[in-house]
Amino acid sequence: MTIHLASQPSSLLIDNISMNFDLPDGQTVEALKNVSIEIKEGEIMSVLGPSGCGKTTLLNIIAGFLAPTEGSVVLNGEHVTEPGPERGMVFQRGALFEWMSVRKNIGFGPAMKNTPRHQINERVDHLLETVGLQDFGEKAVYELSGGMQQRVALARCLANDPDVILMDEPLGALDALTREKMQGLVLELWKETGKTVILITHSVEEALLLGERLLVLAPRPGRIHKEYQLPFADMGVDADLRVVRKTPEFCQKRDEILAMIWEMEEEIMGRKE
Repeated sequence: MTIHLASQPSSLLIDNISMNFDLPDGQTVEALKNVSIEIKEGEIMSVLGPSGCGKTTLLNIIAGFLAPTEGSVVLNGEHVTEPGPERGMVFQRGALFEWMSVRKNIGFGPAMKNTPRHQINERVDHLLETVGLQDFGEKAVYELSGGMQQRVALARCLANDPDVILMDEPLGALDALTREKMQGLVLELWKETGKTVILITHSVEEALLLGERLLVLAPRPGRIHKEYQLPFADMGVDADLRVVRKTPEFCQKRDEILAMIWEMEEEIMGRKE
């Protein structure tokens, strides 16, 4: 598979982000506190942590859906203040347009930019082949399985040629076999496009497989608890993911992080002595 897209991968700086939410009863929830991350060009980074630690909040700030209470997000030297086409989002469920065909869903972004029709058709044809849906372009979205819908969501994101791809639990609703296949596709797309990818997940194994860099967030307020540099994403591009999962280093890291998350969850639930 060869993918030719125009823009180059981009540097992203999350600078001292804090986020507070005011509740109707007058109380304030501190969701994130002093989070700083510099993400390299073309890096794939996974973010892991216990429920409620602010993972999705952080992703929504990077996407421009939320304005942080403090701090800033800078992409290519420009401050992020609102959503923009240079940041593509893939949600847990595809958020696709049910009334449109697969082809029209993928081509929607370029059409909104008034891209010439022949260019849209060429791009959509290419992306349908890229994600293995070349025979499904005219199908309605509701006719597709969950895994196929997520392939459409990935293709629609890539159609806009974003610099950064943000993924919020994109594989969480899939069955185990489909999820494994999609993990392989995500790695393949990352390697072929050179895009910067940030992926939120609750799965320790998925975070290890899909992050050459992995951040573990501490319980609320979300802070960076630990950071890992990992070889498994690069290994998974050329190797069977099941083989990667069985390596001693993978098993050791998985057990270490599982114990870490379990301890955090017990602390949240008030069971820690």
